[in-house]
Amino acid sequence: SGYSAVRRMLSFGALPEPDAVRIEEMVNYFPYAYPGPEKAEEAFKANVTVTHSPWNQNTKLLHIGIKGYDLPPTEQKPANLVFLLDVSGSMDEPDKLPLLKSSFRLLVNKLKPTDTVSIVTYAGNAGIVLEPTKVSESAKILNAIDTLQPGGSTAGEAGINAAYALAQKAFVKDGVNRIMLATDGDFNVGAASDEDLKKLVEDKRKSGVFLSVLGFGQGNYQDNLMQTLAQNGNGIAAYIDTLSEAEKVLVQEATASLFTIAKDVKIQVEFNPARVSEYRLIGYETRALANEDFINDRVDAGDIGSGHTVTAIYEMTPKGAPGQANDPLRYQTNNEPDTYTTSTGEYAFVKMRYKLPNENTSHLVTQPVTDTNSVADIAQAPEDVRFGIAVAAFGQKLRDEDATANYPVAEIEKLADSGKGTDAFGYRAEFLKLVRLAKGLLPN
Repeated sequence: SGYSAVRRMLSFGALPEPDAVRIEEMVNYFPYAYPGPEKAEEAFKANVTVTHSPWNQNTKLLHIGIKGYDLPPTEQKPANLVFLLDVSGSMDEPDKLPLLKSSFRLLVNKLKPTDTVSIVTYAGNAGIVLEPTKVSESAKILNAIDTLQPGGSTAGEAGINAAYALAQKAFVKDGVNRIMLATDGDFNVGAASDEDLKKLVEDKRKSGVFLSVLGFGQGNYQDNLMQTLAQNGNGIAAYIDTLSEAEKVLVQEATASLFTIAKDVKIQVEFNPARVSEYRLIGYETRALANEDFINDRVDAGDIGSGHTVTAIYEMTPKGAPGQANDPLRYQTNNEPDTYTTSTGEYAFVKMRYKLPNENTSHLVTQPVTDTNSVADIAQAPEDVRFGIAVAAFGQKLRDEDATANYPVAEIEKLADSGKGTDAFGYRAEFLKLVRLAKGLLPN
């Protein structure tokens, strides 16, 4: 994710390239304890908070925390996983193939005995290392992982085709069918261009086989291609640089990254011009949907896995507040506040569309945002909200954005510390450490 790449750079004492900082990935890296829905049919629930922006006294923040339904272990469907592993020569470094092997060992130990694993490698010639094998025979699977050796150049296309063939061979109806592609991103896909590859992944997704991408090592990791493949394959793109990161992604978050509870999840926020004169979504540059795509059920969008959370933060300027970023519009014919929203005093209206995994028609969930969602001061916002806003502020600082230019890093540190909470796995403490490292590197 964007967060682990940022962490790596700061740990080496360097600031990341502003364009490499994806704020939404940083914010969504952390687990949040938002209340979720009671029933699987509801899929997820939106928790909404309006608070003052800590970096601008004239604006407010709308924090939306969405929590997916937590599948109890008894309801988790059988999984058919194909590990598609890059063993090309460039993987012969300690933070690549050896880390990849340890990471997949962790995942195998997390799976149920009835789940199925296959292993395909690509380098020079794509090779099937392990035909579909039940996890009850875990010794056989672990042995196959242990015997992997680096060598050869990378031919991704043949490997991907072999992996999809095995996924089809062991296909579980109504189960999880997923390819886990692990690579350092030095991805020579043979005859296929990036565009062909994207189309292949998209077509296979329609057959029920999804793709997740795990990046290992520094260097050639082609982040944009990996992101695109994962987004088109209904999967996650994660960057694994340490074994504890592998443990987070493949063990603690395994249910979220493997078991989809809702697909094509789209979020749209409609602002009330009677109360809000301007707004901006913080981050999400690559994931914005056109207005008309929201109601189009054929347009693919992100998925939410079991128990997974998604956080989005909007900055909004209340109508009449000083310091507007843009000149007021002379003609607002399309933006006339209708009597309904004006009379109810809503700030905004949150709309979410999603499909249940086995459906093609979407459901709509809506929630108005009113003063009842407001807290008078950020100190009264829930810890999760304070922490998420601190991460968004830090991301903007690293991107050198105007919004946070006058907001000191020391204040970000204070806000994050106030939202640290129980922090069972130490992720938030680690973030605070990064903020302290950045304090010496960023011009204050």
